[in-house]
Amino acid sequence: MAEIVYPPVIAAARTLFRVLDIRFHMEGTEHVPRSGGAVLVSNHISYLDFIFAGFAALPSKRLVRFMAKEDVFTHRISGPLMRGMHHIPVDRGAGAGSYATALRMLKAGEVVGVFAEATISRSFTVKEIKNGAIRMAMATGTPIIPVSLWGSQRLWTKGRPRKLLQRHVPLSILVGEPMYPKRGENVDEHTADLHARLSELVDRAQRTYPEVPQGVWWQPAHLGGTAPTPEEAAAMDAAEAEARARRD
Repeated sequence: MAEIVYPPVIAAARTLFRVLDIRFHMEGTEHVPRSGGAVLVSNHISYLDFIFAGFAALPSKRLVRFMAKEDVFTHRISGPLMRGMHHIPVDRGAGAGSYATALRMLKAGEVVGVFAEATISRSFTVKEIKNGAIRMAMATGTPIIPVSLWGSQRLWTKGRPRKLLQRHVPLSILVGEPMYPKRGENVDEHTADLHARLSELVDRAQRTYPEVPQGVWWQPAHLGGTAPTPEEAAAMDAAEAEARARRD
């Protein structure tokens, strides 16, 4: 497909991050295949994660087509960019169309990006994940590539003010070994395995991060931060969903 929008967007992002001195640490990028379809699955801690998860594939010279909520595609600024980069809009009320689009892209040899937690994790730990990524990989015979991000929450995350121009922020991107779920195998077992792999990658990114201060909002509770615990975060998510349902 024609790539008129994606390369300039990447170049602009790289320039901005150099100016801000975002200090990237990347491991395991060789696990992203240089050709053929793959499902890249990342944890979700920031509104900017599609940018940084996409960076994991750049050393392999791949562009990632992310599945993202439809609202992003209808926004007057982000919409044209998302469509121009051939990302995949997801209507949460009718997801069959986006799933079929993702399958077509995978079969055509594209890398499709998925945030399997569906929403940002307020606790900065890996939430329960959906099985869609596993089912897509099984249906198309493509590998799953797990990716962990850490540090992006300091720039812009749910419930916190944006600090997009913050300088010198370390940002870790760790890519795990591929998974190869096969058609007919147990979807739940593979989903649990993916959750375990993502959790291990995220924990390693957190514990090896250059800054591990105590008592800061962007650190998970189990490492001495003041982020909500997973249980508190789940209650906050439930309250938010209930309020949204009342508005609708």
